[in-house]
Amino acid sequence: MARTPSNMLALDTIAPDFFLPDTNSNEWKSFNDVKGNHGTVVMFICNHCPFVLHVIEEIIRVANDYRVQGIGFVAISSNDVLNYPEDAPDKMTEFAFNNKFSFPYLYDESQETAKKYDAACTPDFYLFNAQNKLVYRGQLDDSRPKNGIPTNGNDLRGAIDSLLYNRSVNPLQKPSIGCNIKWKN
Repeated sequence: MARTPSNMLALDTIAPDFFLPDTNSNEWKSFNDVKGNHGTVVMFICNHCPFVLHVIEEIIRVANDYRVQGIGFVAISSNDVLNYPEDAPDKMTEFAFNNKFSFPYLYDESQETAKKYDAACTPDFYLFNAQNKLVYRGQLDDSRPKNGIPTNGNDLRGAIDSLLYNRSVNPLQKPSIGCNIKWKN
């Protein structure tokens, strides 16, 4: 289980656009299609990563808690499916269904979107404000597999709350830790 940290894209970066297939709806989605009125969370995840599996229930809770408050959510998988077939689009559909995703789960076959976001690991979280500027990137919370800390989404929730209540988002942000994105050779 590799422990790869986020690359921590520069704050105030404008959300890179994408146009990717949604494995839940068989439609193609852009950033504008998934953005919320008050902000947008872009997550890089995959189906098999133990770090993602450890926090997936909290990810769903966070999305369900904040979607109704005008925060858009989207998950993207960029892994090489030739070498990691458990992350193939049909398995993504199954994973999203089994975990009751309320948001699109996009497949980044070319890996160009992950490169634009400078994504490094799964899970990796990015929060953009209503003007599509990056205000938070990094971890969901301090919980990791086998570290005994319960998942609560505190870091991401705190950033979203700051955005919603017009407070400054704390610029001291911890990188996420997870499995490296499985890049194509």
